[in-house]
Amino acid sequence: MSNLPTKTLAAILVEQKRDLVIGEIHLPDVLEVGQVLVRFHYSGICGSQIGEIDGVKGADKWLPHLLGHEASGTVLAIGPGVSFVKPDDRVVIHWRRGRGIESVTPKYSWNGKTVNAGWVTSFNQHAVISENRLTVIPKDADLKTAALYGCAVTTGLGTIENKAKIRLGDRVVIFGAGGIGLNLIQGAVLAGATEIIAVDLFDNRLELARLMGATAVINAKTCDAFARIKELLNNQKPDVFLDNTGKPEIIAQGYNLVHGEGRVVLVGVPSKGSTTSLFTLDLHFGKTITGTTGGEADPTTDIPRYMGLFAKRQLSLSPLITEVAPLSAVNDLIEGMRNGRTAGRCLIDLEAAL
Repeated sequence: MSNLPTKTLAAILVEQKRDLVIGEIHLPDVLEVGQVLVRFHYSGICGSQIGEIDGVKGADKWLPHLLGHEASGTVLAIGPGVSFVKPDDRVVIHWRRGRGIESVTPKYSWNGKTVNAGWVTSFNQHAVISENRLTVIPKDADLKTAALYGCAVTTGLGTIENKAKIRLGDRVVIFGAGGIGLNLIQGAVLAGATEIIAVDLFDNRLELARLMGATAVINAKTCDAFARIKELLNNQKPDVFLDNTGKPEIIAQGYNLVHGEGRVVLVGVPSKGSTTSLFTLDLHFGKTITGTTGGEADPTTDIPRYMGLFAKRQLSLSPLITEVAPLSAVNDLIEGMRNGRTAGRCLIDLEAAL
């Protein structure tokens, strides 16, 4: 990899429930089969990374390691066997498998230690990415909004299409109006839902939810959200309940809220060991409850399709980006997501001066 970077700055998860550490890591000397060296422009921060930091799935055996799974970037070099991307291509980096080789995962070094990484990471200025986690986009694509197609857009719209299967006239309730929730709202609008109720704990997120198409919003800090939903629907039961919180008590109430053939889709991930209780008889008569993994989106075909929606002005993404800051501010960006300061999606500007 002559004339290419040998080192890069990255935000490293060294210890769970601690701030990320900004450090200069050494890139691998050689690209293996299916590996691609990418320079990043912008990376989104998803609730999944907060879950990794907090250990919601349990102890992390891969520390220290890199984070991040949605970004925009430019290909610098390709390893053996790579055929779907080439140097200078603009790409979206995503965590769902797409077209191409699934490579071995890279290992970086930092202060004499090995730093682990998955097939995709994006809290770093450069990274070695598996070919099947890259989708080529037009050269003139907006690089800020392009980053959102790596997760927020594909998970949100994919969930609406592939799991919720919203029909014209459906009544929809969405718990959690963060980056994915806002795209769930947009997807529900595009699918023809007539009533879209967004629930969150922060008014700034609910204001953005209205902008994205929610017909009503509820701040769950200030009232009994489920009682208020029933009032808004005149005691009619919703067709679809979408949960981004992963909280067992909300999942159970959502399951009870929908009508006898309603659909409950779980987007948020519960903490390890948490459980809920459901009266399952309804499942025999048409009610469904299911989880989703990234909306079951196919990034190879869905990213260009969703970009087509954006190009035709049927999909609004710029308002979703409410904070942009350099890599050095990554911990502040994460704190803004935790405390509600950030209304929409925040981006790490990986080309900005630190």
